[in-house]
Amino acid sequence: VQLQASGGGLGQAGGSLRLSCAASGGTGYGMGWFRQALGKEREFVSAISWNGGATYYGDSVKGRFTISRGSAKNTVFLQMNSLKPEDTAVYYCAAGTLSSVLAGTSDYWGQGTLVTVSS
Repeated sequence: VQLQASGGGLGQAGGSLRLSCAASGGTGYGMGWFRQALGKEREFVSAISWNGGATYYGDSVKGRFTISRGSAKNTVFLQMNSLKPEDTAVYYCAAGTLSSVLAGTSDYWGQGTLVTVSS
């Protein structure tokens, strides 16, 4: 399975950005997002079950970010609203069993996309 993340860039505090992650080479995976800010540990952001029926969020993004899957189920989106400077990080897409995604032990990871939020 290969994951291609896109959509990062520069956003303003209070604004919005949307990340995408396209999976190829496999189906039926849970998918999710993690992020790592400079000098900090990797942090769980959000995850979604393979059919989109269950979603999960880290406390720091709950109520501001929304994860969803495309109709073909092989693409996951992360809509990021009410951005804060502390959301600045490299965002990584992950895929695998839902439990492995939630645990951060997924077999498959994307290359990361940088999100920078200015104040």
